[in-house]
Amino acid sequence: MIDTEARAAPRFPALTVATPRLDIRPLAAADAPEVEAILADRLTRRWLPLPDDSTIDGRTWCTDVAGRQREIGDGDHYVALRREDGRLVAVLWTSRTDWTARATEVSYLVAPGARGFGVASEAVDAIAIALLLEHGFERIELRIAPGNTASRRVAEKAGFVYEGLQRNAGYVHGGRVDLQMWSLVAGDLRG
Repeated sequence: MIDTEARAAPRFPALTVATPRLDIRPLAAADAPEVEAILADRLTRRWLPLPDDSTIDGRTWCTDVAGRQREIGDGDHYVALRREDGRLVAVLWTSRTDWTARATEVSYLVAPGARGFGVASEAVDAIAIALLLEHGFERIELRIAPGNTASRRVAEKAGFVYEGLQRNAGYVHGGRVDLQMWSLVAGDLRG
């Protein structure tokens, strides 16, 4: 007999991670003004998968978008706070979660004033390691548009391995793009 009752979507693990420079915690509605400033930044918008004329405000991102991710079990949203002053320096989120394969994708946005200081690689590395070692994930992925050299450096510094090019696999505000696939797997941490 087949169970026809709807099963609840798996819940993404609640993550709170600390690094020497950052505290990473779940995104909250109170983060909306700082998130909105990051989303409004021209360089940030260049790499977001949104058309030029679209707008998304910080409140919507922090409540509706993040809530929907949690509700369907596809991922969660986080912020990275600089420990020295508590300033929000990055927004991260997980998506495309495959619960059978125990794999997920991590994406991130860095506040303009925090770029170039290794914030993204430190935060991505911390979340990836927590998911692999503490929450039983086997694979963490990054998908990066080839022209986004800063994100490529993040992947390299965080220990991800380049796997190849996915042709015409994504889009950014300017249209369709190829995507570089990078991954960190549980075995990479044992070596």
